[in-house]
Amino acid sequence: MTATNRLPADRYAALKAIVDAAEKELKLLKAEIVATGSDLVKGDEYDVKVNLGERTTLDAKAVLAALGADWVKANSKATTYEILKVVPKAVTVDLSAALAA
Repeated sequence: MTATNRLPADRYAALKAIVDAAEKELKLLKAEIVATGSDLVKGDEYDVKVNLGERTTLDAKAVLAALGADWVKANSKATTYEILKVVPKAVTVDLSAALAA
């Protein structure tokens, strides 16, 4: 099959592999840029600005202990989302002709 008529599951798996590899490389490049210690890293075609951000997280165990399970349940929202997992199929190879020779 050509790339244009492959089944969606096969195209998804192929693109996911490309994205995973790109994300791995991107993570390494990000670490390299941050390691420079500079807030501006210049390139020939692009410059990368490095800024610090701040994130606040909530200690769910502490909230549960302080306010109780009923309060947490009453003030929580559940959302649904899709999880896609790529599962390779087993490939079977007929070796009977090769073994008969």
